[in-house]
Amino acid sequence: MDAQSRGRAEEIDPADQWVLNPRTGHYELQLNDSAARERPKVAAPRRSSSAPAAPTAPSPGVPGQRRGDAPPGGRRGGGRSRKGGGGGGRRKKALLITSGTLALLLVGGAAAAYLYYDHLNGNLSVTDIAGAGTGGFKKDQAINILVIGTDKRSGAGNEGYGDKDSVGHADTTILFHIAKDRSNATALSIPRDLITTIPDCPTKQPDGTTKTVRGAKGVRFNTSLGQEGRDAGCTMRTVKELTGIEVDNFMMVDFNAVKTLSTAVGGVPVCLEKDVDDEDSKLKLTKGEHKLEGEQALAFVRTRHAFGNESDLDRIKTQQQFLGSMMREMKSKETLTSPKKFFSLAEAATKSLTVDQGLGSIDKLTDLATELKDIDLKNITFTTLPVLDNPAEKVKATVVVNQGLADPLLQMIRGDVSLTEVEKKEQAAKEAADADAKAKQDALLQGNRAPAGDVRVAVYNGGGPKGAASTTLGWLQNTKGMSKASNQGNAPSKVDATQLEYAPNQADQARALADALGLPATALKMGTTDAAAKTPMKLTLGPDFQKPGTPLAPPVPQELPKDVQQAQADKAVCAK
Repeated sequence: MDAQSRGRAEEIDPADQWVLNPRTGHYELQLNDSAARERPKVAAPRRSSSAPAAPTAPSPGVPGQRRGDAPPGGRRGGGRSRKGGGGGGRRKKALLITSGTLALLLVGGAAAAYLYYDHLNGNLSVTDIAGAGTGGFKKDQAINILVIGTDKRSGAGNEGYGDKDSVGHADTTILFHIAKDRSNATALSIPRDLITTIPDCPTKQPDGTTKTVRGAKGVRFNTSLGQEGRDAGCTMRTVKELTGIEVDNFMMVDFNAVKTLSTAVGGVPVCLEKDVDDEDSKLKLTKGEHKLEGEQALAFVRTRHAFGNESDLDRIKTQQQFLGSMMREMKSKETLTSPKKFFSLAEAATKSLTVDQGLGSIDKLTDLATELKDIDLKNITFTTLPVLDNPAEKVKATVVVNQGLADPLLQMIRGDVSLTEVEKKEQAAKEAADADAKAKQDALLQGNRAPAGDVRVAVYNGGGPKGAASTTLGWLQNTKGMSKASNQGNAPSKVDATQLEYAPNQADQARALADALGLPATALKMGTTDAAAKTPMKLTLGPDFQKPGTPLAPPVPQELPKDVQQAQADKAVCAK
């Protein structure tokens, strides 16, 4: 008799046999004494033939065991441990939920979550984005994930929301930036009615060929998905064109995700400062606190007439409030210690999710979740790309970027600067370390300068303007007399900012080149060992480089302009 049939016979819910061990952070299968004596070794519950509408853990969440598999939280191979590994390795993560694990959910037409469990691979939908983005996030770098909520009306009960024949546009889009040191994150909302430029977009066709969809100028941002056959890769390219930030991966969901995830978590708490009765979204709520799930949750994040000035920008604020509340709910003790909620969330999330090939498995999503697990909600900031009413319109229907406010915000994201106040002790230590590092860096510019004719440097383009390496080479040789400079074309990998790498015995050459190009001390990277004779320094031009003779882009701002909207994920805010 397997675990499921045993539970039915004794009227015990199988989910209640999985208990969180606070010492290890793992869910473990625990039977009562009589059951344990009767069956000392219990196999993982097998998938039922038909999944219930509201699944209880572990059915339908846990499949039958495969060769070499063990129950969640257990070991493979009859309990034998692996050398240096400690049991089932990565599969031990399957039911590991720590207090810091994050689930990023997108709302307002959609929601997505980072939830992982090996058997749910089959639920994921994967899109080939034809080379859009970086090719995937990296553990030692900042991460940029584009989370897209579409307005596709597929699924029962969704026909009443707008155009039932919609192919699905980028209705709600959030660029989620995770800091390199994993201490903070920024969630940047991009208004769907923003007028922008959509670049040419290679898209994979069902027959395996690639078709390039022509770009468009002066169109709404939300048409970067769906229109003319554009896929999520097109939205990724549009975001890069708009923000200067290259996206690593994308996640996409539709209307049903809001309903299923809000229900799976047991309802999402919201607060209203007034009564609401919106005929269009069918949202009817009284002033005060409510817990929303299913259709009500979807109506809340879809309403455009209930709050603020009834614009899409105010709807974005409402969606951010809902998202923050859902994150808090998912990290609450009631959710983290409930196997039922965990399995239900995992099922709902993976069925809702479409991803690129770089995130196309539970293992890869687990890797991403691991990168996010230690970020405190108070260090996650929601903000919106600053915009203005489109001055070209008499009847205001679209918006354009407010460059005065958007530029410093985007510089901070590109420069990996946190929008939140981190712990005071950590901040003080960081400031002290930064001051010490700056003093050491500034010292690199103190000393002798080599004659221009002695400067040997190989110039690479690592993210600067097209042709920057060639232009710089000509300028150095013809204008500055540095005849030993050479052009090496594109760098093997892109850099965040222009940098000059050199050996200690090349310091005089580095100072001379820094003077010629106007490089700041922060651009100088001195190695630890001397270089051989005639070895060139390495100059890599980054996105801050404009043209030779022009100073690099100004330093990244450390504080946002006061008029930029922002909200922290740990704070509850009432909709008004």
